[in-house]
Amino acid sequence: HFVVGVPAHVDGRMVGISEKAGAHLINRDRMWHYTEGLQNWDPIWPNHGIRILPAPSSLWLDAAGNRLPPYLFPGSDTLGTLKHICHTGHDYTWFILNQTIITKEFGLSGSEQNPDITGKSVWKLLGRVFGGKGPVPVQNFMKHGKDFIVKDTLEDLVDGMNKLAAERNGPSLELDKIKKVIETRDLQFGNAYSKDAQAMLINNGRLYWPDKASRVAKPHKLLDKSKGPLIAVRLNLLTRKTLGGIETNLQSNV
Repeated sequence: HFVVGVPAHVDGRMVGISEKAGAHLINRDRMWHYTEGLQNWDPIWPNHGIRILPAPSSLWLDAAGNRLPPYLFPGSDTLGTLKHICHTGHDYTWFILNQTIITKEFGLSGSEQNPDITGKSVWKLLGRVFGGKGPVPVQNFMKHGKDFIVKDTLEDLVDGMNKLAAERNGPSLELDKIKKVIETRDLQFGNAYSKDAQAMLINNGRLYWPDKASRVAKPHKLLDKSKGPLIAVRLNLLTRKTLGGIETNLQSNV
């Protein structure tokens, strides 16, 4: 199951038409997809997908509830993560996070999802960064998005995840397993000198003051109730573009 990152009219037909007319095509096997796709709750085209632009703090699990290995962390290695996901036999993964993380670390691709930038509004930009609830488009996805689950307890969160998994005939998640994965992660965030690779990535990101101020949340435990509620996000594979096409010479002649 893919969500689609381009309008329906962007179908690549001209590549095949050009080949029939005598053009030479190269790199047709090279594609660029994203791993953090959402089903747009307010779509502009069929199966409209939106990409999350994540910062590093969300816990990333595969469909069976296993933590993705280093260094397949949010915002790190798209192609490596895509290859790993495809080898799991399932077409979706999970982010587990909380309100504190989503407020600071979630951005969305698409001009309609970034009114502060497209509107060239400094005030909207400051409101997004320092507003306390996160960007309004992200808040709308939390309220209306099919891939979002927002709950106060881990038990309710896992129950909601299993309901979404059943839609794809995905594996049922065990509460005890998910709790252990989260607690194992959280233990690494009680020590400023953690050797957990994701904790190191977060701490490194916060060394750059603009990211510390506006992009990377202060390290904390996911199950800290003061940082809640808990949030799970089902991530779909998002089709985007081919890296191949029509070969030309240096004068742009086909």
